[in-house]
Amino acid sequence: MSDQPHEQRRAGVIHDIGYRHYDGPRLGRFAIWQALVVSSLRHAYGLGRSGRSKVMPILLLAVMVVPVAIIVGIETALKFDKPPLTQVEYISLLQAVIALYLASQAPQLFSRDLRYRSIVLYLARPLHRTDYALAKLTSLILALMILMGLPMVILYAGALLAKFDFTDMTKQFLSGLVAALLLAILLAAIGGLISAATPRRGFAVAAIIAVLIVSFTAVVTTTAIINDGPGKMTPTGRYVNLGSPFTLVEVLQSFLLRGGGTFEPTTSQGLVFAAVYVALLAVCVWGVNARYAKVARG
Repeated sequence: MSDQPHEQRRAGVIHDIGYRHYDGPRLGRFAIWQALVVSSLRHAYGLGRSGRSKVMPILLLAVMVVPVAIIVGIETALKFDKPPLTQVEYISLLQAVIALYLASQAPQLFSRDLRYRSIVLYLARPLHRTDYALAKLTSLILALMILMGLPMVILYAGALLAKFDFTDMTKQFLSGLVAALLLAILLAAIGGLISAATPRRGFAVAAIIAVLIVSFTAVVTTTAIINDGPGKMTPTGRYVNLGSPFTLVEVLQSFLLRGGGTFEPTTSQGLVFAAVYVALLAVCVWGVNARYAKVARG
């Protein structure tokens, strides 16, 4: 038996195994925010994830791009007098694809961290919950802009190759970008709020599709009933367009750029649409931040 005293035998021994204190620069919250935006944007298209995660976003991006490439080829070969389709019209035609992309990817960005409780690690200092929410919203906005912006660039390039008027084509392109940005911001906020509300991805997917598709269908049906006929919109029929994010943005874009939508609203109508847009966006962003505040409190 050892002759060492009991206290000495219980004493621990510290071994130097090579760990060193970090003396390099500490980049702070903004650098963490940037890294989270880039990482989330990559995940929105399946980059850095499994092969199965890449299928849906890449397929939907192809659905957005391939028809545009065909249209550009046809207009270049047949030498049309004017472009068969503008950027704003193209977004309107493929609203269902945009809604499916949002429904498939917003839960990946917002619900996944809640489901696996990794959100607790993100919200450890120095990253603030508001930083996290804004980073996720920014990445989703950028992902939606890629989805809508890439076919717009192809349409613009095709119009220039077909030798259409440069000024007119540039105006159409910029109008399309404005409409796409307004739509991307609002859809990201709505999709983020719904996805952050539940850790279950399936519930979030179904809820986003229901909100976007049902609201748009209700608006189209109601305006068809209320209006006097094609091209004859009543004041009530115009305000019904507030009921869907797609129609709301379409009218707002028409108001801001004076053209390109279903109808051109008056100044008072345009201000109402702008106020509803800002209010809806503010409520959604506040809701996302409040949700993460609740998670941060445990």
